[in-house]
Amino acid sequence: MSGSLVVLIDVRLGAVLPAAALGAIRAADEVYAGTDLPADLVAALGVPTAPELFDGGRPVVVIAAELTEPSAAALFAAGASVLGTPAPSGAELLSSVAVMDRLRSPGGCPWDAEQTHESLRRYLVEETYELLEAIEDGDRPALREELGDVLLQVLFHARIAEEDGVDPFGVDDVAADLVGKLVGRHPHVFAGGDPSVRDSVTQQHRWEELKQAEKQRQSSVDGVALGQPSVSLAAKLTQRATRAGVPADLLPGNDDVGPALFAIAAAAVSAGLDPEGELRAAGLRFAADLRAAEAAAADAGVDPLAMDAHAWRKFWPR
Repeated sequence: MSGSLVVLIDVRLGAVLPAAALGAIRAADEVYAGTDLPADLVAALGVPTAPELFDGGRPVVVIAAELTEPSAAALFAAGASVLGTPAPSGAELLSSVAVMDRLRSPGGCPWDAEQTHESLRRYLVEETYELLEAIEDGDRPALREELGDVLLQVLFHARIAEEDGVDPFGVDDVAADLVGKLVGRHPHVFAGGDPSVRDSVTQQHRWEELKQAEKQRQSSVDGVALGQPSVSLAAKLTQRATRAGVPADLLPGNDDVGPALFAIAAAAVSAGLDPEGELRAAGLRFAADLRAAEAAAADAGVDPLAMDAHAWRKFWPR
């Protein structure tokens, strides 16, 4: 049918039509919605549901999800053109959110419906370590799968948070916060430039400055997840302390390498000690010393975030 058009839309995007179809829609004598569209989408389009057959040769537009939809197929067979709606990057994320919502909703999966933030904690840790293993192994198929499993944990927690009766938030709130953080901490990209950022090193420094201004943290230890595994805790604390200017002689011994760490752990086990617990205890003691030094400096009128090596030695607990 001359001048007729089948417009295929992505139902995940709602009543979004490609701009290229607007002229044909305006010029058409009749515009219909395919029978494969959800009722709420048909209502949003504000057009009647299409018949399977069309009379005459007048220009007709059918908006459908698939070309196999009866009215769309009939119009196409009669010579109508077809125009698709390109899905934007990330469109499959909409599908994953919809699946998670279905699993968690009445009539979904009983196990998924019973889960809480607390019950899912171990799965988040397990999936993260499986992702790290895939990265370490250079296993691309596993990397792709494990990234999906970590994404599932984000979707799951966001969906649970949406049901909270006191402080609900959903996956869009999580994404919006992330966008705000990324844009705010990259002014050299999104705000017309930042002369203090010249390379990746100066960018890291600028990131920390912006983060400090945003978080208003009082200690170098603030924001460190003290519940993380002890080796990564020790590494993070050392990183924070070094960045703050703590001199090397106040840090735990820094000559350790992989084999030495393994030997120390083995010796601890032989002595009946828990190396994980011992290292964690040492990390927590170091964190306490770091806080104490910063507090002593603040009490003396010294800015803890601007101390040099001499000041750190002066206020470090003995």
